[in-house]
Amino acid sequence: MTSLRDAINADFSSILKLNDDEVKQTSAMDMERLGLLAGISCYLKVAVVEGEVAAFLLAMQQGVAYENDNYNWFAARFRSFLYVDRIVVGSEYSGLGIGSMMYNNLFEHARSQGIKLITCEYNIEPPNPASRAFHDKFGFRELDTQWVANGTKAVSLQAADT
Repeated sequence: MTSLRDAINADFSSILKLNDDEVKQTSAMDMERLGLLAGISCYLKVAVVEGEVAAFLLAMQQGVAYENDNYNWFAARFRSFLYVDRIVVGSEYSGLGIGSMMYNNLFEHARSQGIKLITCEYNIEPPNPASRAFHDKFGFRELDTQWVANGTKAVSLQAADT
């Protein structure tokens, strides 16, 4: 059975391990960075399977002090949005619908807060076809692309209506 709950400080080491395992598709994060992101997030949840943190999703609303090229791209264009900074599902839990459960909850959260737009990005160079397929399923559409990480990654900037 999978449950979804707000992350607590005791989850942070598991969150960091999940992030490290997928760092090629996301970005590096240490305990200090996670603490900063948790402090400005409006949504930090974990999925728990048999007592183990299997996944996490971290998102923030517009208007927070976040130095991030992708977040800033959306902030320059939209007055109200929810930005998915990262969603990571442990590889051993892939295919169990955990990511979908988390996104369904995120969309519900956004609607309950009157937020009509969810934004995110995923890598297109190097390609991340699993993320593309996942986001397509939730109605995300590409608004633009940009190079980030000193020109080492290209991302697709995405948005979906809630």
